[in-house]
Amino acid sequence: MNSPSVVDAFTPVQAYSRVETLLDNVSKVVLGKRDVARLCLVALLAGEHVLLEDVPGVGKTLMGKALSRSIDAQFRRIQFTPDLLPSDIVGSSVYNSSSGQFVFNPGPVFGNFVLADEINRAPPRTQSALLEAMSDRQVSVDGTTHALSAPFMVIATQNPFEFEGTYVLPESQLDRFLLRISMGYPAREYEKDILSSHRSGEPVEELRPVCSTAEMVEIQRLVRRVKVDESIADYMLDIVHQTRENSELAFGVSTRGTLLWYRAVQASAFIDRRDYAIPDDAKNLAVSVIAHRVQTKSFLQAGQRQEAEEIVRRILSTVLVP
Repeated sequence: MNSPSVVDAFTPVQAYSRVETLLDNVSKVVLGKRDVARLCLVALLAGEHVLLEDVPGVGKTLMGKALSRSIDAQFRRIQFTPDLLPSDIVGSSVYNSSSGQFVFNPGPVFGNFVLADEINRAPPRTQSALLEAMSDRQVSVDGTTHALSAPFMVIATQNPFEFEGTYVLPESQLDRFLLRISMGYPAREYEKDILSSHRSGEPVEELRPVCSTAEMVEIQRLVRRVKVDESIADYMLDIVHQTRENSELAFGVSTRGTLLWYRAVQASAFIDRRDYAIPDDAKNLAVSVIAHRVQTKSFLQAGQRQEAEEIVRRILSTVLVP
């Protein structure tokens, strides 16, 4: 596809249009999940990462593929398994006998979009190999730092941790994901459409990019310019501090989590063609951004997600919206 010859000529109006086209493109193949596609786009525009969680077979991987293929960029898929090693993700130095030197062989994390499929199938040590890449957009191997290309986004999928052969993601790993989203089953009418549209193969394989990497980098830059009024920032801080003081929670939202929520609010406003945020941008994203960043005091792992989300919703109901 043709990119603007001068990136600075890419106006906000053009960017709004491109974002809407992106959302339409993903929704063409992931039927009945436009709300989930929108949340994934919030993460992309904010320059952050997303965790898709649900039972197998509801379209988590399809959503990741559709979003990745909608951008004219490098796509890499990593299938997480119990025997996967950190070097299988970030790469390793290999000795070259002809030159007598070690040469770095980049791993699959060196892409614009990295689909970490079933991330909780691998042990925590392997999962943590993504931490530096997700937070600093770089990888350090054998004392050498290698920068990652922009845009860079990790789209991770995981099955519920009650399933056999899965590991709970460490808190430090969860905190790197802007949003944790549940896919859910499609509505009956959309599931019927899926049966028809998938007869001759995967529609996602026919999906064409509608945005270049240069355009996406510029859109991300424009998103950072979205104004967030001080009253909205105070509203967000009131909620964050209540999570830290809540007697039902072992710990609340981190400072990183607060900053990422702020960026998500800017991205949400941008998708709605606004250069300013409104309180609903913050409120509507709160559960998806906050719930996986808090820890309940319950010793039982099962049901912790639902419990955390309910606590966050109760906090939201007590804080006055500006």
